[in-house]
Amino acid sequence: MHIQTHAPVLTPKRNAYALAALTAYISTIPVANWLVANIGPVDVGFGYQAPAGVYMVGLALILRDAVQQLLGRRSALYAVATGAAVSYLLADQALALASVAGFVVSELADTLVYTWLRGRRLLVGAVLAASAAGLVLDSVLFLGIAFHSQEFLAGQILAKTYMTLAAVAAIAAYRRSNRLLTT
Repeated sequence: MHIQTHAPVLTPKRNAYALAALTAYISTIPVANWLVANIGPVDVGFGYQAPAGVYMVGLALILRDAVQQLLGRRSALYAVATGAAVSYLLADQALALASVAGFVVSELADTLVYTWLRGRRLLVGAVLAASAAGLVLDSVLFLGIAFHSQEFLAGQILAKTYMTLAAVAAIAAYRRSNRLLTT
């Protein structure tokens, strides 16, 4: 099993993608916190609701994988720490604690699962499994700490699953287009 322990070689194109993924990733959590604090619950389908920031958190799980893919595991862990710090500094105290706890635990679980499966060259499976682990942990911790309730748990999981499936579809389309361009 080969697990990448060093940062990948950056080309100008890869560097641009890495910077975009890193910036987007770190931005998702403060945006999610703002949405939760200012919008309230939103319908996510099938009669379920979730706090408004749910789609941003689902996106964060995917973007963390992209940061690791582009910059390596160490950079991804630094990004998790930076995202947690930004979240804590920008949210109100109760929301910040819930957000940071859910964010750090879920992102570390995502990192472990993604790294383990990515070492087996299973990109799509790594994204799916890592996101599943992260989205459940984040949902349970965030809802429990922020709202002292699991009322929105099904909605949280459903909405984050939408984001995971959209990301997997995008990855598959990207990989397919690259294969078509190189054949």
